[in-house]
Amino acid sequence: MKDLYNFLNTISPIQENTWKEVKNLFKEHSLKKGEYFLKEGAVANNFGFLKEGVVRAFYRNNEGAEYNKHFFTKNNMIGGYSSLVTQLPNTINQQALTDCCLLIANYRKLTDLLDQHQDLERILRKIAERYFVDKEKREVEIVLLEANKRYAIFQTEYPELEQLIPQYHIASYLGITPTQLSRIRAQNNRS
Repeated sequence: MKDLYNFLNTISPIQENTWKEVKNLFKEHSLKKGEYFLKEGAVANNFGFLKEGVVRAFYRNNEGAEYNKHFFTKNNMIGGYSSLVTQLPNTINQQALTDCCLLIANYRKLTDLLDQHQDLERILRKIAERYFVDKEKREVEIVLLEANKRYAIFQTEYPELEQLIPQYHIASYLGITPTQLSRIRAQNNRS
């Protein structure tokens, strides 16, 4: 729970009485490599704090091709935010790429605390703002930047992932083929 407390407290200070109520909502949970935290088509009720491991968020088209949208690493919140808010079926999958340790809570129980705890409301707003900014940044990168630039950004933002996950997941995240990623990596090694 210490990692979750530190995560929340660095976003915005959390009062001790708020923390006592919030921490009681979270339960330990583990995911084995390959297991899903969230599947498309299901309505999300829970969200999690990733203590250890790597989770990918991805879409699957009608032909079964997968497109990685985001990677979640240690000390990050995961969940189907749109589905949590709207209570409509989720359109994204979240799957463990490594064995994972999480803290999971029910979203509605957390939001029930918002009226009594302005500090919690501020924290959740700042988390939502952070994800919105990251989403917009990612959309701009995919549309406007060349693949080698996107790869350089990936290496900066996720320095540990290349040793932990298959290259085809990285290529999918970058919007390129594994062969294109191999060429970019070979060019970088020659430089």
